[in-house]
Amino acid sequence: MQRLTRGLCAVGMLLASWGVALPSAAAADGGLLRLAHLSPDTPAVDVYVDSVADPNAGITLRGVDYGTVSDYQAVPPGAYTVSMRSAGDAPDTPPVLSTTVEVSAGSARTVAGVGPFAKLGLVVLDDELTLPAPGRSRLRVIAAAANAATIDVSLPGSAPVATDLAFAGTSHYVDVPAGAADLQVTPNGATPMALPVDLAAGSVYSVLVLDQPGGGLTVRTVLDAASPGVVPVGGVATGAGGSTGTASAGLVAGGIAVMAAAGLLATGARRLPRGRRPARHAADC
Repeated sequence: MQRLTRGLCAVGMLLASWGVALPSAAAADGGLLRLAHLSPDTPAVDVYVDSVADPNAGITLRGVDYGTVSDYQAVPPGAYTVSMRSAGDAPDTPPVLSTTVEVSAGSARTVAGVGPFAKLGLVVLDDELTLPAPGRSRLRVIAAAANAATIDVSLPGSAPVATDLAFAGTSHYVDVPAGAADLQVTPNGATPMALPVDLAAGSVYSVLVLDQPGGGLTVRTVLDAASPGVVPVGGVATGAGGSTGTASAGLVAGGIAVMAAAGLLATGARRLPRGRRPARHAADC
């Protein structure tokens, strides 16, 4: 029994190391891709990401609603089709929207549904992962509030972050002082609103300006990258979420090792059924 316990501990440590290392390795060899729903009056959607080179491989995010930005998913370089369907629709239902995004090695991209539902569109944003200087933060603003046709955004002690940024638009990245501060958001040239943000030193953010339920605006900070080079990448496949096929392959190998050591299958690495697309995985939002 003692020998078996030691064996299980060793396998558990091996599995833990795979769960941490595989996304980083995949990110280094490939690119990073994440999805966002930033259309205020568009209902929840299911988002499908399909590799053009391998139609049987892909990622699914279900029930994505307004204001949601997924974790990055590490994917091999290549072209990917991103499709949005109404939440709960069958996978073979014609998509409401679709676009193609090219992911190159070392790149990071966000595919976002933006604008009002009547003019809903998908945009591909190039994300910045290079870290700012010590004591500074880097941010951009994504205008996702229908209540504001345009916004001006600034922080005390820094140059303006965005000026006359139109609804569904995205600003350039700007370096600002790190720390807790009130982001000054001025909608439609009216009275500025002080919206609190907490920006960690050495980190990169996308700041979403969103409609607040009941009226007004709110902001949400989404981490793009952080010191020392940490990028939020989706976790390995479990009953609550998933990742790319590379991480899943590691988990399958880990499951075999557990079976050999203990004669049982690790329950935390079960694969989500996807009918004709066995290699697709649900991703964490």
